[in-house]
Amino acid sequence: MIDLIKELTESYGPSGREEEVQKVVLKHLEGHIDGHRFDPLGNLLVWKKGKSDKKVLLDAHIDEIGLVVTNIDDKGFLRIEPVGGVSPYTYVGHRVRFPKATGVVYYEGETPEEQKKNLSNLTFDHLFVDIGACDRKEAESIVPIGTFGVYDSYFYENGKYLVSKSMDDRIGCAVLVEVFKNLKDPRHTVIGSFSVQEEIGLVGASVAAYDFSPLLCVAVDVTDSADYPKGLKRHAMALGKGPAIKIKDRASISHRKVVELLEQAAQKAGVPYQKEVLTFGGTNAAVLQRTKEGIPSATLSIPTRYVHSPSETVSLSDVEGAVKLLVSFIDLELEL
Repeated sequence: MIDLIKELTESYGPSGREEEVQKVVLKHLEGHIDGHRFDPLGNLLVWKKGKSDKKVLLDAHIDEIGLVVTNIDDKGFLRIEPVGGVSPYTYVGHRVRFPKATGVVYYEGETPEEQKKNLSNLTFDHLFVDIGACDRKEAESIVPIGTFGVYDSYFYENGKYLVSKSMDDRIGCAVLVEVFKNLKDPRHTVIGSFSVQEEIGLVGASVAAYDFSPLLCVAVDVTDSADYPKGLKRHAMALGKGPAIKIKDRASISHRKVVELLEQAAQKAGVPYQKEVLTFGGTNAAVLQRTKEGIPSATLSIPTRYVHSPSETVSLSDVEGAVKLLVSFIDLELEL
């Protein structure tokens, strides 16, 4: 599974530009699904037929946060806008990768005093990207306005933890791929939604379930962990204690029966799990549950440190536990 996670997280796939990652997913799913298609918004939808007439949809968003070029000055420096909820501080001094170039992000200031002032109240107005171009014409030939970039970060193992950009939510994508690999003769038909543009407003998932009308949906995503110095005191999630079954976040309340079924599946599989109450944010469950006449939905989360940074960190044991839990979940009777 390590190789899969490495390939997924190191792939380029900001919101609206997810094609490279979709190819990786399909490569690893070859021989493990009964079919796939792309919907008009670009969501990758796959399925494995089951013995019953019930359908379960599992969703993981395939996009990552990033930035987009908004302007280029006469000297070839790029001005940028975030794509998704990104702090400007996470970019200072870091490299960003565009399809045809890599650049260094830094902040402006004509004097040390102005630099200090800008850094203390940093906005994207203060940032620029240096791709080594000599002038506007050269820069425009490589990264024209409208080009998307992502952190130029790589995957590595840090003790028992895994670190990379875009764990949010390539780790969820990895979980779904592994679930399908473990479905030999599933009890129910399983649909996998690798949805696009989550980071800019849950866009892809808002239509992903429409044609399938599943009995229920489970979004697989990351969640904030609070197990580092001065982590949020109202959050209980921690790395290494198992996947987290979400009770609520700022965008949705998980369907009580789906939560109970996830807990039952964890107990049946012998997987330790946590309960999650997130005081901010949301997942694709918020729009999946609003599809058509409404679909009972919940979220299974992977606790993650340093979310929306170049070094998002997860525990492999939590990821493996999520796979086992969902395989067990699909084998339940699933009565609502």
